[in-house]
Amino acid sequence: MPSEEVLRARQRVVLDHFRDQVRQEWDDVLATFPHPRYELIAQMTVHDGDGPVRSYYQDTRVAFPDQDHEIIALRHSHDAVIVEFWLRGTQLGPLGKVPATGGRHRTRMTAFFVFDEQNNLVTERIYFDQLTILKQLVSGLNRKNPRDLLKLGRAVIGLLSMSGNEPDPRLRDTIPPTFA
Repeated sequence: MPSEEVLRARQRVVLDHFRDQVRQEWDDVLATFPHPRYELIAQMTVHDGDGPVRSYYQDTRVAFPDQDHEIIALRHSHDAVIVEFWLRGTQLGPLGKVPATGGRHRTRMTAFFVFDEQNNLVTERIYFDQLTILKQLVSGLNRKNPRDLLKLGRAVIGLLSMSGNEPDPRLRDTIPPTFA
């Protein structure tokens, strides 16, 4: 394991990263990486580089302008800080092709903040269940109200159209490790 000093420094980077995301201080968040990269495992997508990561931030904050995190636990590994957290927000704008529902979600997630040999943050890899989010976002819709039924139908169609994308080969084509 890295030294206690290295672990504390990595932890500070991760906590600053979380804080600056909530504040929507994108330049500060991006400064935690030498090259920003997000891997969203549930969607099998990669946002790699300044432009794609800024677009990801913009899209998620249009959908959830009040997005916030509640950290549950933080752990260290040889090359990563692993954070379990609740992601919370109210869907006030479109999420991809899913129209705004006005619904709130609180979804448990795990993020691996991966560091290289020079202790630079190189990837944030996030694991979560998309269906948990969608169920919460549509649960407040009144299924007896035609307008809400239409919104529910559009949400389902939007989610299905988004789920048909080809998985990013950088996440799909993995090589099994060799164990000694």
